[in-house]
Amino acid sequence: MRSEPSEMFKVLAVDTRVKIIELLKSKGPIGAKNIAELVGITPAAVSQHLKILRHAGLVRSERNGYWIPYSIDEKALENCRDVLNEVCTCGCRETGNSGEKELSDSNLESLERYEKELQNELITVRERIKKIEKNKGK
Repeated sequence: MRSEPSEMFKVLAVDTRVKIIELLKSKGPIGAKNIAELVGITPAAVSQHLKILRHAGLVRSERNGYWIPYSIDEKALENCRDVLNEVCTCGCRETGNSGEKELSDSNLESLERYEKELQNELITVRERIKKIEKNKGK
């Protein structure tokens, strides 16, 4: 199910749900029991958060026998990112077109922080690729 951007952000306003999203992003598909252990809450609480995240379209699941792995819906998160980019004032989308504000020192600091975040995300993606390739080789 798809939600409006404002509904997705309401869902993500809960810290535990953001932790779950971050966990799924870094670890890939995992089950509710593992999520509960890693986040430090009960499996019942995880189930409730996952239900809300699924309803918002941010997380998906696919039964694999008795195991139900949960994963991020990358397209939904990309939509959230697009909405944020529309309202972002950090300068990360500056293109130099006329009519746009000039970059200031504060924009430079924001861009440098953004660059570090992207570098960290790239490291995580590379680690996941290596893990997937390693598992394929088994």
